[in-house]
Amino acid sequence: MIVTDIFLPFLCPDFIRIFIKYIPEMNSNKLKEKLIAPGNLVPFILITSLFLLWGLANNMTDTLLAAFKRIMSMTDARTSLIQISCYGLGYFIFALPAAIYIKRFSYKSGVLLGLGLYVTGCLMFFPAKITGNYFHFLGALWILFGGLSILETAANPYIIAMGKEGTGTRRLNMAQSFNPLGSIMGVVISQIFILSELNTSSAAERAAMASSDLRVIQTGELNAVTMTYVSIGFLLLILWLVIFFVKMPRASDAGSSVNLGPTLSRLLRNKNYVMGVIAQFFYVGAQIGVWSFTIRYAMAALNLEHIALPAGKTPEQVAASYYIAALILFASSRFIFTFLMKFFRPSSLLTFAALMAICSSLIVIFGSGMVGVIALVSISGFMSLMFPTIFGQAVIGLGDDTKIGGSGLIMAILGGAVITFFQGKVSDLTGSINYSYIVPLICFVVIIYYAIDSKKMEVKSISG
Repeated sequence: MIVTDIFLPFLCPDFIRIFIKYIPEMNSNKLKEKLIAPGNLVPFILITSLFLLWGLANNMTDTLLAAFKRIMSMTDARTSLIQISCYGLGYFIFALPAAIYIKRFSYKSGVLLGLGLYVTGCLMFFPAKITGNYFHFLGALWILFGGLSILETAANPYIIAMGKEGTGTRRLNMAQSFNPLGSIMGVVISQIFILSELNTSSAAERAAMASSDLRVIQTGELNAVTMTYVSIGFLLLILWLVIFFVKMPRASDAGSSVNLGPTLSRLLRNKNYVMGVIAQFFYVGAQIGVWSFTIRYAMAALNLEHIALPAGKTPEQVAASYYIAALILFASSRFIFTFLMKFFRPSSLLTFAALMAICSSLIVIFGSGMVGVIALVSISGFMSLMFPTIFGQAVIGLGDDTKIGGSGLIMAILGGAVITFFQGKVSDLTGSINYSYIVPLICFVVIIYYAIDSKKMEVKSISG
């Protein structure tokens, strides 16, 4: 109790006040209110399964940075082109057309289109492997992530629409809680089927090899990458067929007219929404940056390339264990934060989480060894509620503009490409992966500002 009394008021002043306000209502109808509207349970389960699936793809792709860095002996900035292809050219370009398509037709149509592109991108790894061209792999990832962009544009507002607006942020946090489970699966799959197949030869050793010997090694490594993605593609094709034959309600798809000009004008005049898009841009940049370089940070902090490792283990494979630990913490924390939203305002939880992420980032930057790695892992726990909470706060009061507005929040995933590229540049220029985490730290400062600012709209929604 003493620790709580001292630190919580300092970290987030209205935590205790809100807690005291809501404790008497723990058994009230407000807390007993159904999170999902009657008749929407099956659609909720189906759509929630998609959150797991794009978590799988996102975090398998994160491990590709470490894989391609070794396979093709590339710099951090060059490997970050993977994130530019995925989050810049994929998520950003497809989001608005996806919103228009979904508004014109239906959520189910959007899901099938997005999942179909996801499948196509996975299967295109096979022709990319035949050419062995890095940019052909980037092309396959671009199509894959274009599909994910469409899936997210449909799924996030659909989940919010499955109940009352007042519980929308909590409902989205619940659905998003399954996303990191997919992320964990993605890293485990990558660790077993991709990272474990990498040859341990360093960039210098590869440069000294005969071209024929190097080509044999790279062919085996690229084959491991390719067959993993192609196998997932065939499994997703089965899921596509299941969803195609399942009847989905169209209740939340009402209104197919698309008045893009007036809608965009209203959205741009909405300060809470615009600030939400900006905050989402910086959050996704922070998340992708933190995770993309986790393996590299752990390898450097623990000196894994220069110490004896268990037989058959590569430095990347050992470092990936800390990445998995971060994702497990991310997943469990999201369930915890979703529960806490029964008692605390989302804006208060967001403020607290961003402040703690800043503290952890400072330790990562100036720390070393296991202390730095533990601090890096802890950031994931504090990031866990940020994406769905920012999304939920930003769409408060948008009404019929929610679908188009949601696409703007998905387009903000562009931050995953832009911010990660700058983080890679900082790493290359300073020669220290530690200092690169200054970039996510700045992102968390922006998120704190939005958390405080969004409280006004949140209070208005609750009182309304």
